[in-house]
Amino acid sequence: MLKNLSKWTTAFTVSIFASLSVAQAADEKITVLTWNLPVYGEKINGWIADFHEQHPDVEVEWIDKKGSEWATFFQTQLAAGTPPDVVNIQGALWAEYAANEQLLDLGPYLKNDPDFSGRFVDGALDLWTTDDGKSYMVPWYFNRTLLYLNKSMLAEAGIEKTPATFDELMAAADKMKGEGKSGFLTANFDWLYWPLFKMNGVDILNEDMSKAAFNTPEALETLTALAEATKSGAINNISWTGRWVEPNTAFASRNVGMYMAPNSALFWAASKADWINDENVEVVDAPGDWWTPNHHGWGVSASTKYPDAAVDLIKIATSDKWQETMSSTFSILTLNKNVDPMLIEKFTTEDPLKAKILTAAGSKLDKITGYLKSPVEARVKDAFWTSVQPALLGQVDPQKALDAAEAKVNRVLTRR
Repeated sequence: MLKNLSKWTTAFTVSIFASLSVAQAADEKITVLTWNLPVYGEKINGWIADFHEQHPDVEVEWIDKKGSEWATFFQTQLAAGTPPDVVNIQGALWAEYAANEQLLDLGPYLKNDPDFSGRFVDGALDLWTTDDGKSYMVPWYFNRTLLYLNKSMLAEAGIEKTPATFDELMAAADKMKGEGKSGFLTANFDWLYWPLFKMNGVDILNEDMSKAAFNTPEALETLTALAEATKSGAINNISWTGRWVEPNTAFASRNVGMYMAPNSALFWAASKADWINDENVEVVDAPGDWWTPNHHGWGVSASTKYPDAAVDLIKIATSDKWQETMSSTFSILTLNKNVDPMLIEKFTTEDPLKAKILTAAGSKLDKITGYLKSPVEARVKDAFWTSVQPALLGQVDPQKALDAAEAKVNRVLTRR
């Protein structure tokens, strides 16, 4: 994923002035914060230049921070009363800032500008819309989990049918295990493993997100099955210990039968392994069509002095022109309804597997799971994961792990 371009320098500032003369400073200034995208600097400068055609007297300062530094930097700026005007936020982190009234409701801007609201695919804006109808973010780029099948391993194991249920998934994984081989692998960060629970009807929280909902017989059966499959080698234990490079490298080794991960993860693995192509890999949805997002959007700080200018900058960044640049640069979906079809068409002949992956990733947006629009989403995630991970690795009894996770999560929810 884009946030893993860590080999590049990841903290720097670029300032562009409206005037060609550096001696003439602008009267107004807005700041833009991005998440680990230093390599995209030339393109960002391009849409800032377009912005200056509309706002010649507004200076734009661009700040980029790598993922491990982004939250600390943003929180520090919020505490100081000087948050960036325009912010690129990953996943569900925006929900905390929205609940604290630190993000601007973009709903009125979307309502008053049909071109702005109409450029996104159906369901895209729902990812950042709260139950009270407020829209705090708009899409910039988008990944989601899919299931990637190693065709040769499935064929060798005599598996002719794509697993349609959790039990079929585990059975297929068991058939493909062997010396140096495992049947299934998943990415685990940011709830990416949650489709495994959801396909068995397990939710993270109850409907009003007031208490844990996962400590159920179905969850116990799921967790027990995952732990046993990991112990037997059917599930690669990197599923529970790795983060990005480790699981991607494991699948690239060609010794894993099925891999559940964001589409960007598969593209990373393919860059390391020539065998990952349309001939050798199939892409499908996980059983039940459930998926977890791994996406980025744009928001505006509620305290900005120049909300109209800040929104205008976002409109340019998400325009067809610049989203086509984004998609072609990183082979990534933007949820722009005009841009994504062009990217998919381009890859239909150049890279059929990539075309299939992008087509699948942009579909079934209503089957989302593992995505909490809650101000304590990160704390709930950590409370659950730190309790359940040892059970997945066979170190703790599954029921005790669920009990501990439930207690921790409920404490988080009562203290928010």
